[in-house]
Parts: sequence; structure tokens; C-alpha cells
Amino acid sequence: MPPVSNPSNDIVIVGNSSDNPFAIDVAYAMGQNQDIADLIGMKAFTNTEFCPRFISDELDFSSIGNVLAGKTVVIVSTSSLVKTRQELAMHNFFIARAAKENGATSVILLEPDLFFSAQDRGAHTDLGDTAQPRSETDLKKFDGQPFTSKLYAQMLKLSGVDRVLTVHNHSSSVQSIFSQVFEGNFHNLIPYEIYAHYLLNSNIINYGPKGEGLVLCAPDKGARDFVKEMFVTLGLSNAKFILLDKERTSEHKVSITLHKESEDTFEDLEGCSIVLFDDMVRTGSTVVKSCQFLQQLQPERMIFAVSHFYASDEGRERMANNAVDEILTLNTLPTILNRDVQGRLRKKMVVLKIEKWLAQELGKILELPLTKEANPYKIDMSSKNPRFTRKIWFADQLDSLHQDAGE
Repeated sequence: MPPVSNPSNDIVIVGNSSDNPFAIDVAYAMGQNQDIADLIGMKAFTNTEFCPRFISDELDFSSIGNVLAGKTVVIVSTSSLVKTRQELAMHNFFIARAAKENGATSVILLEPDLFFSAQDRGAHTDLGDTAQPRSETDLKKFDGQPFTSKLYAQMLKLSGVDRVLTVHNHSSSVQSIFSQVFEGNFHNLIPYEIYAHYLLNSNIINYGPKGEGLVLCAPDKGARDFVKEMFVTLGLSNAKFILLDKERTSEHKVSITLHKESEDTFEDLEGCSIVLFDDMVRTGSTVVKSCQFLQQLQPERMIFAVSHFYASDEGRERMANNAVDEILTLNTLPTILNRDVQGRLRKKMVVLKIEKWLAQELGKILELPLTKEANPYKIDMSSKNPRFTRKIWFADQLDSLHQDAGE
């Protein structure tokens, strides 16, 4: 994919750490020719205090405090194994403030996995929006703790961030508060086209010309709208849609049944290919229980597709279960690309790298000229995966060579 045209160099892409490969790839896809390390220095004083500095000509005294005049600064923020999210959040605040105090017209935070989204409510009914009235049990879950996602939004705004982009955020409460704080300049990007293109153009699943033998599955009502939209995006009219119901009895124990509102039942679905979609996975208990429940259909293939994969070691061990044939995920948490972290789960893992897609979406928002591609993603697959081919590996390596050569 050719990079987005950025002839005026009015867009400055930086990361929230000095060695953020995700930010580097987004910058390349946006057409930024300068290395991020040549645009901003991530300095820390001897007392560990962080002090970012946008780099200017040392001999230029005519634009002091205005080195970013007329520019839009995009902070690409992802988590890492080196720094905590708390540290990286503080980096975001300081970088945004440095940008604004040095003349930036606008600051955008691109954070694919939005920090503190799990802390999306407080201990009072007015602290967090939910689809249903909040029960006393739900309020008690947050007793004594802050409504951190709201605080994070407010601190980003105070620091100078004008717009926030994220990917497949699961919380309606977070979406509501960020939309309020940023006065509508909040974009929750849903990767329908990414999943659809891969499912339609790879051999991960088998199905008929109009989706015969394919079942899309939502693990609960919270995921129903997303999966129904995936159904529409795929355009396979004869595929089936089923909805599951889960009752959580403890943090690691759930009971799975077919939801009474499911559009299809299990009748005539034996031997199908099933894709179970969800936005995120932590412990993996619900995923495995759901896939085990679906095994009564004796599926030909059982695929789990998830946008944010930040399972614990326990979760990875659990998802190595034979009930899950393959896991399709995005690199919103770049550590997913680390084979040592994946462990033996690598043999059933496929990661779709979305930096190009995010560059295209950012280009739309900023009204930049771009060439839209049908598959703006890269495939990362271990050679341990039975579906691995040298063609996939070579295409990925060739693209990396192009980036290194500045093509």
C-alpha cells in the first residue's frame, strides 16, 4: 500500500514512547518521511521525571515556542511490556501539552485500546451510562474507587488533546463520556471490513457461495449488534446467526446456553464453520466455555475472533483448549506479536496488523488525499500454524523491506 499523501507535512505523528513500532508504522502509512526520533525527544531527568521535547533547529531563534505552528500532532499510544499504562498515560498528557504550548493547531490521540476503559463506572448512579438501570450489586462493584475513565478523558482534554480515536471500545459508558468531553470529536472505529476481508479471502473457514455452512456467533447480548453488522458486511445471505447467553457465577466460572432471543437455533447446523466474535478477552473462561458449548454441533472449524487480546498467562493456557481451532485478533496490543508471550498458543494465532487501516481512517477524518485499499492490513502468523505458507511470510517481509528503503 502506498503511504497516504502528506505533501504539506502539516501532520506530525509521534508515539507515546521512544521505541513504539506501532507508531512508526502508522507514521509511514501516513506518508511521514522523518523518523519519529528526529521529531521528538523522550527525555527523563535524573530524578525520573518525564520531559518530552519537540526537536527544533538549534540555530533558529525566530520561532521559539512556535516550532509546531499550523501543525496537527497525532500521538499514537499503545501499551508495552516496559512501561505501565499509568506511565504511558502521563506521557500522553505531557506530549499533548508540549505540542499545544509550541504552536500546534490540533492534537489527536490515537489509542487503539483505550486506557482505563474497564473502569467505566463509579459508585453512584450518575457516574457512568448503562443500557439498563444499575443494580445495587453493580454499584457495589465500584464502591470506594474512582470513575477513572471519566478522569482520563478530562485530563486528556485539559492537557490539550482535541480529538480521540480508538478501536472497538466495548463500553457504552466510556463512549458516552468521551463523546461529551470531546464534544463529539471521539471516534470508535469498528474493524468490520478488516475481519470481513480476511474471512472472505483466506482459508480460515469453509462455507458455500452464499454462506451455506457458516455460523456467526455472539457470546452475549452485548456483542449482538457488532456480530449482526459483521453479518451484513460479509454479505453472505445464507449464513446463520446465533446468540448465546452467559451467567457468570464467579470471576472464572460461567454457564453458557443458547439465548432465547437467538435468531437461529442449532437445528441443521451440524458440521458447520463457526466464528465466535467478541471485543476483548482477559481470562478466557467465557471463550472456552462458549466454544465447548458449541462443540455439540461438531463444527468443522471453531474460530474465535477478538479485537483486543490481553489475556493473562492463565487465559492463554486456557485458550490452548482443543475446543478452539484458531484465534483471529488485531494488534491493538502490540505485545501480541511477541512469540514468546504467546507461547504454545502461537500455533493457533493469526494477528491482523491494522496500522495501515488506522492511517486510512485518520486520513478520512483529516480529509487527506488517500488511495483506499480493500485489505489495508498485514498478516502475522507463526510458522507453527498449520495454515502458514511461505507466501504470507514473504509478503510481510517484502513490505518491511519497502519501509526500510523509504519506498
